[in-house]
Amino acid sequence: MIDRTRPYAVFDLDGTLADSSHRQRHLDRRPRDWDAFFAAAPADPPITEGVALCLAAAEECEVVYLTGRPERCRKDTLEWLAGQGLPAGTVHMRRNDDRRPARLTKLEILRRLGRGREIRMLVDDDELVCDAAEQAGFRVVRARWTGAGAALKDAQEREGRT
Repeated sequence: MIDRTRPYAVFDLDGTLADSSHRQRHLDRRPRDWDAFFAAAPADPPITEGVALCLAAAEECEVVYLTGRPERCRKDTLEWLAGQGLPAGTVHMRRNDDRRPARLTKLEILRRLGRGREIRMLVDDDELVCDAAEQAGFRVVRARWTGAGAALKDAQEREGRT
């Protein structure tokens, strides 16, 4: 049973919980191979710091996952989360046809979530998402434990892909 009084702890996936660096090579070429990029996601190793923070947050919060991955990746994403022993939680994903920057799509979902309950923290590696969330009044933990490649950063902001 879900306790609707517990605050949310919102976690990004790629670069926060999942090490996507092995698949960023698919974004370094032109045209970018998005199908291969997302197809390789099930092989992402977990990021120890992010997983530990998520497990600790689950002691006091309801964990919610907020990713820029498209909806077509839901099955693989749910299997990956379960395979890492991460807490069960609602997974918010980008619509398959949504190409807005992550800072806009994620802030929209955060605001919606925050209408009904406290958001204790957002944990994300995208600096622009973090900046937008902080400016909107959310508490942010910047996941700086890995470095996203330049192609991925560009994709998040300009191509609205992850």
